[in-house]
Amino acid sequence: MEKKYTWHKIANDENEIPFGQNEMVAIEVNGKTISLGRHRHELFAFAHKCPHAGSVLSEGVIDLNGNVVCPLHGYCFNLQNGRNVSGEGYVLKRWPVERRENGIFVGLEEGMANLLR
Repeated sequence: MEKKYTWHKIANDENEIPFGQNEMVAIEVNGKTISLGRHRHELFAFAHKCPHAGSVLSEGVIDLNGNVVCPLHGYCFNLQNGRNVSGEGYVLKRWPVERRENGIFVGLEEGMANLLR
């Protein structure tokens, strides 16, 4: 069964997004704080906190392979699929991001928007 999304505009243009030097930022989407990262001109939306110990992921780094690295214990998560690549077995929650003519949007699963608050 294909997931259905409710799309939320997060910016008119990528230049409006206040990425830090680490190419990540915490943003609010529909009352939920999530992380937004940029790697090789692609945008990724993912969990605000590490699934291991709850550290704020946007305070970490994105390595050269496109993995977000947790600032607390160094656990690494592939931005393309959310899989833990440092061997601990955790999975990072992710959401789709779309660049459209009228802005940049993040998709939240239908029916889950209220659960995320």
